[in-house]
Amino acid sequence: MSLHKARIKAFEDLLSNDEIDIITLQSLAFNGITEEKGLRSLIWKIFLHYIPKQRNKWEATLKKQRSLYKELIEEMIVSPGGPTDHPLSISPESSWSKYFKDNEVLLQIDKDVRRLCPEISFFQSATEFPCSEVVNSNGLKRLHQRVEQKVLNYSTLEQRGFGLVKLNNVIRRTDNLSGDYVPLKEGAEAHWEVVERMLFLYAKLNPGQGYVQGMNEIIGPIYHTFAVDPNMEQRKNAEADCFFCFTNLMAEIRDFFIRSLDETESGINNMMFRLSERLKMNDYAVWERLSKQELRPQYYSFRWLTLLLSQEFSLPDVERIWDSLFADSTRFDFLISVCCAMILLVRDDIMTGDFASNVKLLQHFPPMDVSLIVTKARTIRL
Repeated sequence: MSLHKARIKAFEDLLSNDEIDIITLQSLAFNGITEEKGLRSLIWKIFLHYIPKQRNKWEATLKKQRSLYKELIEEMIVSPGGPTDHPLSISPESSWSKYFKDNEVLLQIDKDVRRLCPEISFFQSATEFPCSEVVNSNGLKRLHQRVEQKVLNYSTLEQRGFGLVKLNNVIRRTDNLSGDYVPLKEGAEAHWEVVERMLFLYAKLNPGQGYVQGMNEIIGPIYHTFAVDPNMEQRKNAEADCFFCFTNLMAEIRDFFIRSLDETESGINNMMFRLSERLKMNDYAVWERLSKQELRPQYYSFRWLTLLLSQEFSLPDVERIWDSLFADSTRFDFLISVCCAMILLVRDDIMTGDFASNVKLLQHFPPMDVSLIVTKARTIRL
C-alpha cells in the first residue's frame, strides 16, 4: 500500500469511530489532509467546531444548521420587509436608513468578492446549486443587483456621501477587476455571488463588527473546500456549512479585525510583537538586521497574520497551510511560527538586501514549496 493510500485509510479508520479522537486526528491532519473522499471538508467541519466529535450527532446537527441557514436567507434576503417610511428620514431607526446602510456595506463586499482568487476561474464559474429562492424570485433579491439598481434616490445618497456618479464608478471598477466575466445563463449563480450572500448575512448578524475588508479572503478557502467536496450532498449544502464554519472561525480571530482591540493580548499588535520576539529567539542576526533597517513587522506581517496567509500563496497552498493551523491546538500560535519560518527561509536575501529590497521581498513573498515552510515552522523554538 502506498503512503498516500495508507494516510487515507488512517483518516477513514479514525473517522469511523463512534467518538472521534480529536488529539489523534489533529496529529494526523497536521501533516496535511487530502481532498479525496471529502476528507478535508469533513475534518475542517470538526476542527471549526461545526459538527461534534460524536458521529451519531452529525446528521441531526447538519440538518438543524442547514435549516436555520435557509431561515436566515428567507428573513434577511428574500423577504426582508422592505422600506416603509420616508426615504429622507434621518432617524437611525428608519427602515430606509438601514436599507442604505446595508447597500454601503454591499458596495464593499461586492467589490471584494468579485476579485477573490483571480488566478483561478472557480469563483466566476456557476455553482451547481444556485439558491432558488433568490435567483427565481421577483425583484432585486440578488445582492449585487441591489448596488446596481437605479431606484436609489439621488438626494438620499448625496446625504450619505454616495452620489450616483461615485456609485456608478464603484460598480464599473468592480466589474472590471478581473476583466470581462463570461455571462451565466438565466437562473445560474456564480460562486462569488454565494460568497457575497454569506458575507452580507454575517455583517447583518454581527452589527458590532460588521463586514471588514479581508473577510472575503478568510471565507474563500473554506467555501472552495466545501464546494468541491466529491459528495454531492455536501456540495449542495456548501453555502450553509461554510457560513457557520466561517462564523466560528471569525469568533476566534475577530479581534484581528477590530481596531479598538489592536493593543490587547488577542489583538493584532500583540501577534506582530510575538512574531518579532520569536524571530529574535531563532535567528538574532536576521532580527537585528531588520531592526537596524527599522523594517518593523507592521510593514509586512499585518496582512500575513490578519488574513492567515491567504493572500501570500495560491489557494491549494493556503488550504494546505490551514490544515496545519486548524489541526494545531494552539493554531494561531503556530501561525506565528509559520510566519517566522517564512522569514528564515529568505534569510540570505535579507542579510544582503537594503531596506527597500527587503520590504519588497517580504511584502511580495517569493513562490516556495509550502511543505518546506510548514516543516521549517515545526522546528521553530517557542
